[in-house]
Amino acid sequence: MPTTTPSATAPTPDPRVGLRGGAYDAAEAVWNLRVLSETKPSEKFASGINSDLAFLGNYVIQGSFSGYQVWDISNPKQVVLKTAYFCPASQSDVSVYRNLLFVSGEDLSARVDCGAEGVKDTVSKDRLRGIRIFDISDINNPKNVGNVQTCRGSHTHSLLVDPKDPENVYVYVSGSGGVRSPSELAGCVKLSPDKDPNSALFRIEVIKVPLAHPEQAAIVTSPRIFTGLTAPAHHGETAIDIAEHKQEVEAAKARGAYTAVLFGEEQVAPDFFVAEQLKTIIAARGGTGAPTAADSATLRRELPNIVAKMFGPNASAAATGPQPGPSQCHDITLYPAIGRAGGACGGYGLLLDISDPAHPVRLNAAADSNFSYWHSATFNNDGSKVLFSDEWGGGMQPKCRSTDPREWGADAIFTVSGNDMQFKSYYKLPAPQTKVENCVAHNGSLIPIPGRDVMAQAWYQGGISVFDWTDPAHPREIAYFDRGPADTTLKLSGSWSAYWYNGVIVSSEITRGLDIFELAPSAFISQNEIDAAKTIHFDYYNTQGQQKLVWPPSFALARAYVDQLERSGGLGASRISSVRQQLTSAEGRSASDRPRALGTLAAELNADANGSSDASKVRALASAVRDLAR
Repeated sequence: MPTTTPSATAPTPDPRVGLRGGAYDAAEAVWNLRVLSETKPSEKFASGINSDLAFLGNYVIQGSFSGYQVWDISNPKQVVLKTAYFCPASQSDVSVYRNLLFVSGEDLSARVDCGAEGVKDTVSKDRLRGIRIFDISDINNPKNVGNVQTCRGSHTHSLLVDPKDPENVYVYVSGSGGVRSPSELAGCVKLSPDKDPNSALFRIEVIKVPLAHPEQAAIVTSPRIFTGLTAPAHHGETAIDIAEHKQEVEAAKARGAYTAVLFGEEQVAPDFFVAEQLKTIIAARGGTGAPTAADSATLRRELPNIVAKMFGPNASAAATGPQPGPSQCHDITLYPAIGRAGGACGGYGLLLDISDPAHPVRLNAAADSNFSYWHSATFNNDGSKVLFSDEWGGGMQPKCRSTDPREWGADAIFTVSGNDMQFKSYYKLPAPQTKVENCVAHNGSLIPIPGRDVMAQAWYQGGISVFDWTDPAHPREIAYFDRGPADTTLKLSGSWSAYWYNGVIVSSEITRGLDIFELAPSAFISQNEIDAAKTIHFDYYNTQGQQKLVWPPSFALARAYVDQLERSGGLGASRISSVRQQLTSAEGRSASDRPRALGTLAAELNADANGSSDASKVRALASAVRDLAR
């Protein structure tokens, strides 16, 4: 493992630049973090694609295109595999509550019975596109207790635990696939809403799950939260990328690859997509084995129609005139404690009212011509800010090169006041990556440092970046971890998600397994702040079902605020020293004597706030001391 050297400034030159590559032996760079463990995937998952994470007790549940794995992280330095549940689907987004595990499925080959043989028929009762529900009371033997089929499948989903409804949970489903045939699932309509009001497009699905009877889970509403939105301005690609793309397309055509025009631009069809389409063509003629020349000719002829079915009738032409806005969300972060949600919905970032869980209402929508694809959202703890990430390049392109604009493929930070969102700044991974490293702003979560907004975020092969956005206009990186490229060619790899959970940062590595880190004290984060963050304990955690952070009274919490006041200059050096001495003295007193000493200190601090340049932080410290006294 690389050694960590805490410092107030990042190492120069940046050690992330030029790291040696390799599948499991790539060079690593780390700053203000400690690597606790790096665990390879289990045998059946070794060649798969790992996706998102959910947490329950000492377990990490890691989604995968091959199913899901359950890891015991009781000892984060020695992770133990508990369950490897093979159940192929794209992309197996996961969330958990009590004894229930929810898993997304969207692709056409996912089977209800979790079989590996896929689904060959275009219409089949064996296909699963929607939400699987597992009972994991026995973590070693999960049981599939229900499935909820949806018209477009579930690319991602979010779990809402409503404090007003303890008997049910709600699942918000974001499906981005094509609309399935009504012969396979009744009620699925491919026409746009202006042609048929029952259209499966331009809506999300809300599933209600009775906790006592999960087998009765069902869609209760299909809210049209996109009504009235039109396609926003879009930045396209850089001139360098356009030229390189043209060369790649011509080279691909010369070697016989399949191409199609998608929204006015010729694209090379991915190998996996071609393989699936050829399988469908072979099955349609009742054949078996390898595709024939006639099958290939059929695919070339039908590819424009296939694209039109998947992306709409105008997909094969350049857009003209006003276009409709997004027809689905990629991800929705639900924050029930404040009654709000942040929807990252393709061309927009939405602010939603979820006070009635089954009937979300759009309050506001932000568009940005610098954004390509609004991917995910994170609120700060009091809901006064929201951060949206931009998945420019879709996860499979190297969008963190030195030639890429800093405003593209970044996070956008907004302040929130009532229903209003005001843009403040962008944050993008500061270390340039190579052209063989897929790099994109992806999934992250808050680190519960009191009084501050600090976040850990995955950037695929850009690694993990920890940054402070307390000042929304000036976010700053304060820690990182990165590996060299997974291959000498562009390969999907890197950190899909990086989430704080009960004292550690857990990363789902797309090809390499599961990584666990801890924060190291530095000039940006003190040991007291880390200790205060570790007092936050979750029994379960789903990042897209954001929970309110409430710090229990502790001396670490009080000392964290003292450290922050020293850093900001909110109290003078002599007063800082005196407060620290008083806290140490109070901690050493008897249980009966301690409250009086702490009460005196709290009263003094309230008086100090009147003359402080950081009065709100001094009052937060006084409140923390007063809570200790009680």
